[in-house]
Amino acid sequence: MTTRARTTTVTWSQANARRLDRQFLSEAASSAGHAARDAAGAAGAMLGAHAQVLSAAELSVGLRAPGTTRTDVRTALWTDRTLVKTFGPRGTVHLLPAAELAMWTGALSALPRGGSPFPKHARMTPDQVEAVVAAVADALTGAELTIDELSSEVISRTGPWAGDLVMPGFQEMWPRWRQVLHLAGHRGALCYAANRGRKATYTNPGTVPMPAGEATAELVRRYLRAYGPATPGHFAQWLAAPRGWAGQLFEDLAGAGAIEEVAFEDCGGAWVAAGDTRFPSAPPRGVRLLPYFDAFTIASRPRERLFPGAAYERALAGGQAGNFPVLLVDGTVAGVWHQRRSGRRIAVTVEPLSPLDARRTRALEEQVAGLGEVMEGTPELTVGKVAVGAHA
Repeated sequence: MTTRARTTTVTWSQANARRLDRQFLSEAASSAGHAARDAAGAAGAMLGAHAQVLSAAELSVGLRAPGTTRTDVRTALWTDRTLVKTFGPRGTVHLLPAAELAMWTGALSALPRGGSPFPKHARMTPDQVEAVVAAVADALTGAELTIDELSSEVISRTGPWAGDLVMPGFQEMWPRWRQVLHLAGHRGALCYAANRGRKATYTNPGTVPMPAGEATAELVRRYLRAYGPATPGHFAQWLAAPRGWAGQLFEDLAGAGAIEEVAFEDCGGAWVAAGDTRFPSAPPRGVRLLPYFDAFTIASRPRERLFPGAAYERALAGGQAGNFPVLLVDGTVAGVWHQRRSGRRIAVTVEPLSPLDARRTRALEEQVAGLGEVMEGTPELTVGKVAVGAHA
């Protein structure tokens, strides 16, 4: 990427403080009364709540929008439809604002597709991929189907080849067509509907994706607003996109004046949205509990600055963020925690990596009380060793 004059210098502390502010996670934002308006606003601010574990997504959302409970998040999903559960960044399940789904599907469907990870006999041709996506969209229009029901519909619309059991699943083999399930979500042909008993169901959200160029430009701007300064490499890692593609995208946006380069501590050159160069002068303060796969811990880079020292070993799984719920103290990871629910009782164990003083202990107790409000239970705090390992 072409080097340009950098007129702004940003320290890690400044970048971290702004990210926390914009995630509604900072003490300064809380004291100023700044919080997400509702569940959709919280999900939009973090660029999607990771929802492989739905209870973790509910907590990520609720902690950013005070007064929001897990019931409110479910109402936003299944009744008000202001949230959508679908395949988001990295092909993983996220909660996204319904009002932003056209942007998301436009951007995600524009990502270059890499080589197939499946053996040659299991792969699908480009024509087969298109046939399956079209069949999924058709089958789910005006319907809510379980995966088995959807499989029958896809096979009947495409051919028996789609049903060949060639894709490794959980202790079984899945039909060939399922390897493009997440792609159907990225194309806007599929999203989750409410469970039918214990079974997940899917539907067609009826979204028309935004044009690719417009959508990717908007996603970069929103990403940089939430997590900038950032490099094209950071963006590529967050999105699971090719680095070369991300580099060219940033180059094009820089040439159009949509983003600008700053000098960022430990990274050299990094990027922010054009004109978005104001940063807090005060360092981050406060205590926060963040759940599994919280967007802030996954997207914030450089990772070794967010997980300093012992935190890098204790709170990451082989360098991967999100597999442990984390304790933030003054904006950096300073411990791990775990919750275990039994009825309304929620046993919360927090393991700080260094002792907390009286002020921070009180702040931790307030965080645990807030967790109970979101999860609609009665929390009980224990400060001690967390024996549970990383989430798979």
